[in-house]
Amino acid sequence: MDSKTDLKFAVLIDADNVPYANVKEMFEEIAKYGTPTFKRIYADWTQPTVSGWKKVLLENAITPVQQYSYTSGKNSSDSALIIDAMDILYTGNVDGFCIVSSDSDFTRLATRLREAGKKVIGIGEKKTLKPFITACDKFIYIEILKKEEMEVETPSGNKKTTRKPNTKANPLSKIDPKIINLFSDSISDLEDEDGWAFLGDLGNLLLKKKPDFDPRNYGFPKLLALIKNMQKFEIDERDSGKNNIKHIYVKRK
Repeated sequence: MDSKTDLKFAVLIDADNVPYANVKEMFEEIAKYGTPTFKRIYADWTQPTVSGWKKVLLENAITPVQQYSYTSGKNSSDSALIIDAMDILYTGNVDGFCIVSSDSDFTRLATRLREAGKKVIGIGEKKTLKPFITACDKFIYIEILKKEEMEVETPSGNKKTTRKPNTKANPLSKIDPKIINLFSDSISDLEDEDGWAFLGDLGNLLLKKKPDFDPRNYGFPKLLALIKNMQKFEIDERDSGKNNIKHIYVKRK
């Protein structure tokens, strides 16, 4: 692969366990990691609880899969999604899966897909239980994808509503001693003889240790901004010699 954006993903959405309001933002996020070649969503579409999804299906070219609830109190969409995932694993030409759900019942599925050598990204709400989160290569909270609406005036004098990243949102998590220790231990794992660790390697290691790690969870758009806010680490920006690109290294104080 020339770049991570060459990766092909199967995006499978559990409509019963995620909100529909941020579908556009979800696919914008997925585009950072690859191209969705399968886009399917599972629900009993005869139920009024999923009526909000119907409007966004055509707008985002998502294929709805009907799954009737044969038994009261049971979510039959789970089994349909799992069966499709395994079919795609063996017959579809994909490099990874994106499971959009807050349901920890997909923990074993995520584990099985990774055992088959596929990259697994999870997207769900903050309430998602840890077993599903840790079963994924990366887990992204829907809350950090939300955008705020603002009115802008057009040249004709009319006003229209547009959306931008919600930078004013409250962080999902606090920068507590545990996260600082995670950074410190990870730098220790990577540091050279002088104690410096490359920022790119640090980001990858943090994600392996904590799949739901994302600087946006703490109210920062990038990893470097989060590290600077901690004021616990030294930062060294070194010239790479190529197009003013700098390599950033961090060190424990």
